[in-house]
Amino acid sequence: MRKYLHINLDRQSIETEQLEGAALARAGRHFIAKTLLEAGVATVDPMSPENPLIFSAGPFAGTNFSNANRTSVGCKSPLTGGIKESNAGGSFSLALGQLEIAGFTLNGASPDWVVIRITKDGAITFETASPFMGKGNIEAAALLHEKYGDKVSLALCGPVGEYGGLLAGIAFSDSENRPVRLAARGGVGAVMGGKKVKAIVVDKHKMPPFHDRKKLMTSIRSYGEKLEKEVAVQNMKALGTAMMADVINHIGGLPVNNFSKGQLVDASVETLKMGGDYIRELNIERGGDPSHACMPGCQIKCSNVYVNAEGEEVVSPLEYETIGLMGTNCGLSDPDQLAELNAVANDLGIDTIDVGAMLGMLMDAGQAEFGDTGFMSEALEDIRKGNERGRLLAQGTARVGEHFGLTRIPCIKKQAISAYDPRVIEVTGVSMMVTAQGADHTTGNLPAFECAGKSVSDLADASYDMQVNSAVADSMGFCIFGRSVNNVQKEFIVGALNDALGTDFGVSFFEELGHDTLVMEQAFNKAAGFTEEDDELPEFFREEPLAPTNKKARLMSAEVNLHMNKLLERNTKLH
Repeated sequence: MRKYLHINLDRQSIETEQLEGAALARAGRHFIAKTLLEAGVATVDPMSPENPLIFSAGPFAGTNFSNANRTSVGCKSPLTGGIKESNAGGSFSLALGQLEIAGFTLNGASPDWVVIRITKDGAITFETASPFMGKGNIEAAALLHEKYGDKVSLALCGPVGEYGGLLAGIAFSDSENRPVRLAARGGVGAVMGGKKVKAIVVDKHKMPPFHDRKKLMTSIRSYGEKLEKEVAVQNMKALGTAMMADVINHIGGLPVNNFSKGQLVDASVETLKMGGDYIRELNIERGGDPSHACMPGCQIKCSNVYVNAEGEEVVSPLEYETIGLMGTNCGLSDPDQLAELNAVANDLGIDTIDVGAMLGMLMDAGQAEFGDTGFMSEALEDIRKGNERGRLLAQGTARVGEHFGLTRIPCIKKQAISAYDPRVIEVTGVSMMVTAQGADHTTGNLPAFECAGKSVSDLADASYDMQVNSAVADSMGFCIFGRSVNNVQKEFIVGALNDALGTDFGVSFFEELGHDTLVMEQAFNKAAGFTEEDDELPEFFREEPLAPTNKKARLMSAEVNLHMNKLLERNTKLH
């Protein structure tokens, strides 16, 4: 049994709900979709106090179950206007689980800026946030730890979230208390800022009780052993997510110069310095950490700690989506330059995908040359200051593009496309089109799928399967990088869940959980006013061939949705 906290910010009061069994199993993204849909949130103003902000931990939270301590944050997105679940690694859900807390909802808005303190003795207090206001995340976190100690985990609203910038995410503490694990997408940090909650500080404690602790611990060890045998996990541990730059550059789907090319260099002729192989060797040579666990107990260790030529830490992490959008998409080819910019973005607590897409778009429009790091730094500084230009840029790619009357705006549902060009990486393209979450690759990413000779129906089938499996991971607090085990050994995962909670789910629970999440999210967006037209790719993807493959996008919303809706309806009947 765990507690769920309903926090009323207007009155600074708490209502506690007890959850157990199946209610704890359906956490994260599923819980967020169900809660928001049933509460009728689809029609509220996303920046109003009536938009609840949900934090949900998975059923294994509080243990050292590898990659199973992610935190899901959910609300109606002020960026897209649809449903949003944004998740992150770090130690926050570990801390919640150790206090036997399944999650909490922030309702209403505080009259004054506050820090919410949750202690291991059960106390929940509201304290002034005055000393931390206007600070970058690094300084604010240092001050919070100075006050509350090191044995706490933070959820932090950065300076951009304070003024309602839609690029703002929510930063969580990593294993070493860096505030750099970001629930980045959809403007969730702006919603936290609108509620005037600067930070949530949660004590770390001890492993909580479970239905059958002995069996669960056996499953935790077994899961780690299974991960260690997987080649995909071994590669992730060695090269991190940056290895995807090598892969996607090779197949010609890497965003370069505002999605105008699919390859930065021909790697058979020239070294790709923005790739995982190069970054790993450079980082090791300098004394950095190429295999870092973003959350306690994770054995995949796909994060890193990147250092400069003097061996000084610059940023953690330097990861693929940042490489693809703030890096190659903006014409950068030097990881040192990107690392410095990435560190600034982390300090601001903003989405590097959307800010990279936005800056690349402005470079493409003639506001700067591609590769102009001075232009990028000035833009980030304006966003930090919150001056007139900064507040415009902080509203994200879609709104900035509309402001300047641009046409090459790489967004779906007003959220920037991730670092997988849909002209080449078509299954991920389908997922980014149809997901209620906006153009989010993590909802169904399958970059290695061989698309040649496949019909749109084939692509939709593959996307649906990945979307279901990804929704399951997001609903159980798992990182999707465990999918080589999770998506194959479903009986094992469900068995571990039963051991933890005392449930008796069969293996069908796995697909039902994911499928039901997709259906509820679709229903939410329909109630919010979304139509098939909102699923279209930007026109330039269909009109412009992408070098070096010279492919144009063939994906059209009507055809993609025809197949996807059939899959959703068929599987609804099966369940």
